[in-house]
Amino acid sequence: MVKKIGGDGGDELIVDEERRITLVPVYWLAAMREIVTVQVGGFANFIGSHFWNFQDELLGLASDPNNDPVFRNQCLNMDVLYRTGETQQGVLTYTPRLVSVGFQGSLGSMSSRGVLYNESSPGPSDVVTWSGSVSTHASAPRKKNLFLQRLYEEEQESFSMINGTSSGKSDSQREIQDKDIVELLDNHVEFWTDFSKVHYHPQSLYELGGLWMDPQDFDNYGIGKDAFSEGFRGEEICERLRFFVEESDHIQGFQFVVDDSGGFSAVAADLLENIADEYANTPVLLFSVRSPSSQMNLRSRKQTIFRELHDTVSFSRLASFSKLIVPVGLPFLSESKASTFLRIENEKPYHCSAVYAAALHSATLPYRMEPVGPTADSFDVSGAVDFNGFVQMLAGQARQNTVVILDAAMPAPALNGKQHEQSLLGNLQPLTPEVSEDVEDLQAVESMIIHGALRSDGQRASIFEVKETVNAIYGHAITRPVFCHLSVARCPLPIPLPYPSIFGNLVGQYGELLNSPFVGSSPRGSLEVHSIPMAVRLRSSSAILPFLENRLGNLRRYGLQRGALGAELLRNWGFADDELYDMGEMLSKMAHRLSAHELSAHGLSAHGLSAHGSSAHGLSAHGSSAHGLSAHGSSANGLSAHGSSVHGISAHRKSAHGAN
Repeated sequence: MVKKIGGDGGDELIVDEERRITLVPVYWLAAMREIVTVQVGGFANFIGSHFWNFQDELLGLASDPNNDPVFRNQCLNMDVLYRTGETQQGVLTYTPRLVSVGFQGSLGSMSSRGVLYNESSPGPSDVVTWSGSVSTHASAPRKKNLFLQRLYEEEQESFSMINGTSSGKSDSQREIQDKDIVELLDNHVEFWTDFSKVHYHPQSLYELGGLWMDPQDFDNYGIGKDAFSEGFRGEEICERLRFFVEESDHIQGFQFVVDDSGGFSAVAADLLENIADEYANTPVLLFSVRSPSSQMNLRSRKQTIFRELHDTVSFSRLASFSKLIVPVGLPFLSESKASTFLRIENEKPYHCSAVYAAALHSATLPYRMEPVGPTADSFDVSGAVDFNGFVQMLAGQARQNTVVILDAAMPAPALNGKQHEQSLLGNLQPLTPEVSEDVEDLQAVESMIIHGALRSDGQRASIFEVKETVNAIYGHAITRPVFCHLSVARCPLPIPLPYPSIFGNLVGQYGELLNSPFVGSSPRGSLEVHSIPMAVRLRSSSAILPFLENRLGNLRRYGLQRGALGAELLRNWGFADDELYDMGEMLSKMAHRLSAHELSAHGLSAHGLSAHGSSAHGLSAHGSSAHGLSAHGSSANGLSAHGSSVHGISAHRKSAHGAN
C-alpha cells in the first residue's frame, strides 16, 4: 500500500508501507553553511579544475539577464563552497574555499599565489647569513596557452568597458578563437591549470617542494608518508586549511577529492588524521579517484603485488578517517557502459576527469541547494539536505556502511512516459570499480539526483514530472531500495568552453539523445553541446562487496600470511604488524555489514582479522570463508570479483572569477 504524507504545494513523502521506500523526499530542515574542499593529487586536481569551471560557468550565467531563466533561477547557494574577500586595493573577490595539493611545477603557467591579490614574493632579507658567492638559477615562466591568453584579454576588456573604452573585437573573430581554443585543449593539455577559468585565493594552491617532478616517481605509499612529515609541509598544509575553517561562520563539513593511486593518498591520509584530531565532530565526505592511466596492466608479479597492496593500504587509511567514502575511477572508462554516448580517450586525464567532475557536481547538489520551506512552492529545486544529513542518510542507516557506489547517466535520457525501469534506472552505470551487477540488496539506501531533465518533446521537465516519473519507475521495479532520497533541479549541467570534445554524435545541443546521429565522426564539444541533463545515484549496497573482498584478500595473501611476499614492502612503508591487523579488522567489519550471511569462524569474521588464526574473532591466515572471501580471493556467496546560448567566454561563458 502506498500513501502520501504532507503536500499542499511542498514536498511530499511517498511511502510504500510494505517496503518503507521513500520515493520522493521530505524537506530536510537544514541551514546551508560552509564546506571546505580539499583536492590532493594530480588527477584529483584535474577533476577539481572541471568542477570549479562548472561552478564559475553557473555564476556567470546567473548574472546575465539575457541568458536562459533556468540558469538565473538555479537556486544554488554558492556561498557553501565560495568565500568573499577583498584585495588590498579594495576589490571584492569571490573564490573557492579550497586547499589544493600537488607537485611542485604542476601549476603550469599559474602562480601558486594567484593573480587576484597581486601579492609579490618577499624581497631579499637584510640579515646576512652567508659571506660566500651566491648564484641564482631560475627557469623561465611557462607561456600561457591560447585559452588562458583569451581569459586575460577578456578581463582587460572588462576593465576597459568599466573605464568607458572597448577593444572592438567582432563576434566572428571571437568565434574563430573559440574553435582554436577547443582544438588546442583537446590536443595539448599538460596541466590542470591549462583549462582552469577560475581565480584562486593565495592560500589555496600548495606545491610539494622540490623532490618529484614526475608522477611515476611518486607512486610509493611510503614516499607519500615521508612527504607530509618532512620539514614543515604538513604544518603548512594544515595552516592553509585552518585559514578557511577559521574564517567560516559554521563549517558543516570537508569535501575531499583524493588521487589514491600514488603517494598523494598517504599525504591525504596524514592530513585527514590531523583533521580528525582538530575537528573531531566535522564530517568528511571523500571521493577517492584514479585515472585509467594509473591502472594499466602491470608486467611483473612484483608490480602486481605492489599495486594491490597499495590499493588496500590506501583505501583502508582513507576510509578510516572518512564518514563516507566513494571510490571513483574505472580502468577502461571509454569501454564502459557509462560512456555509451561519450567519446573518451583513456590516456587523456583531461577527458576522463571531465566525466568524473560532472558526476561529482551532480552528486553534491543536495547540500548546495537553497532549502525550500515545507509549505512553499518548489519550481526549481527539491530535496535539499545539509551536509551532515546527506552523509548520515547514506552511512548512518542500520548497517552503518561507509563506502558507497557512484552511478551516472551522462546525458540522462528523456522522461519518455513509458514508466519502466529502462527509461532512467537502466541508464545509470557505475563509475565505481569492482562492483557487482544485478545484485538484489533489499537493504540498499540511495540518494538520487536528477537535474536538467528533458521530456520526450525536448522541453525541460518540471520538478513534479520528474518526481512522478521516479515514483512510477520504482513502483514497477522488481528490486527496490529500502530508502531513496530524491533531489531534483531544473538547471542542467552547463558545458563551459574549456570542456573536452567527448560527446558522441547522438547528443544534441541541449543534451537530448537523438534518434539519428549527426553526420561525421568527430566528437562534439562545447561549441555544439551547450548543456546536458544529468542523473546520478549514490548507493549503499552490497554490490560493493567485491571491492572490499579483493582488498581484504590481498592484505591477507600478500601482507599477513607467513612468508607473505609483500610483508617486507609494508614494513618499508612504515606499517607495523598491529597496524595491518587493524586494517584487516576494519575491512572485515565493512564486508560483514553488507553480507547477507553469517561469516565462517575460520574465514572472514564479523570482528576482523586475527594474527595467523590466533583470535576467534578474526580471519585465520590459513583459513577460508564459506560465505566471504576464499583463500584465492573468490566469493562463495555468488559475488564476482569483476564491476540557445551564445558560446563565447564573455556571453555564455561570462566568468565570475574576477571581482564579484
